[in-house]
Amino acid sequence: MNNPVHSVRKLEQTRGKPETFDSPQAERLHRKQRLAAAFRLFGKLGFDEGAAGHITVRDPERSDHFWVNPFGVSFKQMRVSDLLLVNHAGEIVEGEGLLNAAAFAIHGSIHAARPDVVAAAHAHSVYGKSWSSLGRPLDPLTQDACAFYRDHVLFDDFTGVVLDPAEGRRIAAALGQHKACILQNHGLLTVGGSVEAAAWWFITMERSCQAQLLAEAAGTPKLIRPEIAQLTRDTIGTEQSGWFSFQPLYQTIVAEQPDLFG
Repeated sequence: MNNPVHSVRKLEQTRGKPETFDSPQAERLHRKQRLAAAFRLFGKLGFDEGAAGHITVRDPERSDHFWVNPFGVSFKQMRVSDLLLVNHAGEIVEGEGLLNAAAFAIHGSIHAARPDVVAAAHAHSVYGKSWSSLGRPLDPLTQDACAFYRDHVLFDDFTGVVLDPAEGRRIAAALGQHKACILQNHGLLTVGGSVEAAAWWFITMERSCQAQLLAEAAGTPKLIRPEIAQLTRDTIGTEQSGWFSFQPLYQTIVAEQPDLFG
């Protein structure tokens, strides 16, 4: 078996775009490995809050199925073998463990409504949920925040823990064709055409929330001009950019915690 760390480094030295696969089985393993790595990164970055939070990836062969973390398993200890395969009826098809009802309600609705979405991420991260309580979208204050300029929305109707699929459908409708949604009084939700992109958008959105909270606490921030914010988004807010920005984080977590492949 190839050393995963060596393989990742070799890949990134020779390619600057997403991998292609010869079979659904190879692509499935790839997606599951990136999903487990994303959980480890979320845990390392402190995005876990008890049993809350979930990241999903669509199965490459059964498009009405997605892989998700089992309820109650730590992000910091997630392994490929821990992941559950769930269908759009909310049934566990592969794997052992509990299915988080909120994960199914939110992610099942998003995957059903957005065929282009391969992965979706949601967690109760500190700065994301703090910013969400203000009921405002992010402003284009920094280059990084411009990735979300006119490409994220606010879902401003918090009604408690999302357990009803109908509530998940409302969130999916609010998200529309955007890459991210601020769930008021709840937290952040991001989506992408890969696990890498969805996870990166969450990480950089969380940091953008932190930056805006700090800037507004210090004074009156100066916004980037709309035309420059749009130009910047067209550069760093693309699917390709999201995928690529995740690569250094993936390399690091694989080197530090190779047991995630177990």
